[in-house]
Amino acid sequence: MITVWGEGRGFRVIWLLEEMGLPYRLRDVDLLKGVENDAEFLAINPGGFIPALTDGDVTMVESIAIMEYLIARYGDQSRAAIAPASHDPAFALYQQFLHLGEAGLGANIQTVVVSNFIAPEAERDNWGARWALGQFHSRMKLVKRQLARAPFMAGDRFTAADISVTYTLNLARRRGGIVLDDAERAYMDRTTAREGYTRALDACPATRGFYASVPAL
Repeated sequence: MITVWGEGRGFRVIWLLEEMGLPYRLRDVDLLKGVENDAEFLAINPGGFIPALTDGDVTMVESIAIMEYLIARYGDQSRAAIAPASHDPAFALYQQFLHLGEAGLGANIQTVVVSNFIAPEAERDNWGARWALGQFHSRMKLVKRQLARAPFMAGDRFTAADISVTYTLNLARRRGGIVLDDAERAYMDRTTAREGYTRALDACPATRGFYASVPAL
């Protein structure tokens, strides 16, 4: 049985599993209570961050790596074609935005979020957070250009790259102070209207509660 440990960026993995129609279980990891008290999880990921995945003898961390593993391992069993084949002309865009959603957008906005909401008051307006915000906006130029060309990150159809980007934009507009333009809002409406997204929210109570309690800008 595939087990996803923790929500947060684990929501990406849950959404992917729902789109693919694969059975799984979600094991809650409460970072706010102190992961040092969760010996079972630390045995899976001694780094103490989420998400993690266990699948038989396989143990993985990092949401994008987990997504790539699941698509490569179970894509032939999936009820949905969630990623273009390597010979597909859309594959390069797919790869770019799958990773941009975390490496370019997610990592930078996370610095902004923790500075704004976790750092001591005197340390919130800091050079690193301002730099990260600028990096986020520079990477968003790629998203804006793509949305001027096509409805989704890899072209005309939804792929796992849209899961990656949508997750980060949800965080950015709720905790990062990011206001999306009309094209980006329309894109978010398209991706979050999917049944797979709704099922993933139903499966993730912490994420559902967070989205309900913190309105998007």
